[in-house]
Amino acid sequence: MTKPSTETSVQFTVGKLDAGMAILLTEDHHLIEFPSLLLPQGVTSGSVVNISVTRNLSEEEIKMKEFWDLQEGIFESFGKDQPEAPMLRVRNITQTSLTLEWDQLVLHTAKLRSLDIYKNGTKLAQHHIPTDTNHIKLSGLEVDHEYEFYVVIKTTSGSLQSNKVTVRTHKMDNLTGIKVAFGTFEEPEPAVTELKELVERMNATWSDEVDADTTHLLAQLPGGPNYERAMRYSIPIVKPDWLVQCDRNKKIQAALPYYIVNVSQNEQMQ
Repeated sequence: MTKPSTETSVQFTVGKLDAGMAILLTEDHHLIEFPSLLLPQGVTSGSVVNISVTRNLSEEEIKMKEFWDLQEGIFESFGKDQPEAPMLRVRNITQTSLTLEWDQLVLHTAKLRSLDIYKNGTKLAQHHIPTDTNHIKLSGLEVDHEYEFYVVIKTTSGSLQSNKVTVRTHKMDNLTGIKVAFGTFEEPEPAVTELKELVERMNATWSDEVDADTTHLLAQLPGGPNYERAMRYSIPIVKPDWLVQCDRNKKIQAALPYYIVNVSQNEQMQ
């Protein structure tokens, strides 16, 4: 069986030669521009030339294989494993605040563009969340109020939404959400040990260092690493009597009257 020809030959008459280009005319008066460098030596206006074009099938197959090998490599490297939706949970709850936490993001080869928190279906635009963190503390919530939260991440491979979590803030008489740390005391012992025992009797918690879940810093004097961190994170720094009064009244007390430094009178209870 004869293989179909892949060569085409067309006859042209050379028209004008100018600035490295030749005007070629076909017998049926079609006109094309052609590089004069590719014409035979000695061709001038009026010369008749035949131009043959051959399809290079073997080279075409090589190029197509290179193209599809490249596509397969791109898919294996960047398209096979898609980012995973974040898993959201509540780490700590108080009367007016909570800490949301999510697992370390699994993005594979995608890049994170943004991470947004939604409260009751509305994006919290005022919160800028660094891409290298996996938690956020939200304050200013209503006491004994139900909220729904979820996270949306935007990546170079698209957007993904986390699971939704529903949570209710504590009532005023629920002291389990209190988590205190300790600052500078005139005489740390036995004062700090006694305060730790009081915290545990209240079913609240304490930590040696200020972290994202700390609700109050107990101190008698300003200064120290925990004091600096509490100032940086806007955590109330109160006298130990604040904790005593919470236990005595069996409900959380406003922090403002117990601050160890002067604050504006319009500051809200944390």
